[in-house]
Amino acid sequence: MLDMPCVIFAGGKSSRMGEDKALLPFSSFKTLTEFQYSRLSKIFKTVYISCKDKNKFDFDAAFIEDVKTNKVFAPTAGFVAVFKALQSDAFFALSVDAPFVSETIIQELIESDSRINADASIATSVHGMEPMCGIYHRSLEAAFNTMLDEDNHKLGLLLKSSKTNFVHFDDKQAFLNLNHPHEYQEALTLV
Repeated sequence: MLDMPCVIFAGGKSSRMGEDKALLPFSSFKTLTEFQYSRLSKIFKTVYISCKDKNKFDFDAAFIEDVKTNKVFAPTAGFVAVFKALQSDAFFALSVDAPFVSETIIQELIESDSRINADASIATSVHGMEPMCGIYHRSLEAAFNTMLDEDNHKLGLLLKSSKTNFVHFDDKQAFLNLNHPHEYQEALTLV
């Protein structure tokens, strides 16, 4: 099992889905979040869930709430709360709506990150940069705080202006994000 902490980001607004995608049923689990938590707990020693309100989940897990920023539904608020809550230098971040990112992809990102002194190691795919799949180092903590203070939530700009190690993957299915109802329906046929 991997020592690096893993954080599942499940605090988004889900406006394109029309309902909270973190709470949608997935595979044999009551929610997509519980599915992600279960599978990632077999890969990482510690898994956390970044969210606005842990009370919306009916299973036991380690939650990191970004309650101070309840009106901000961007990952920026989650990153600030995670850096504040965790003691580690780095953590693996994955969006709740990316259920097909495999252990192989995770391992490759972590191995690549260990060989390079970078602020982040981020997956790229045929879709482009995948900012919610990668490793973030504490060297970015101040930048995230500034972004939140300035109401700037563009992760891509932060990563392009930081020392970021981009790792490309050709697997299209791995980076299928469940943003719209038709993508969720497609994903249900793949599990």
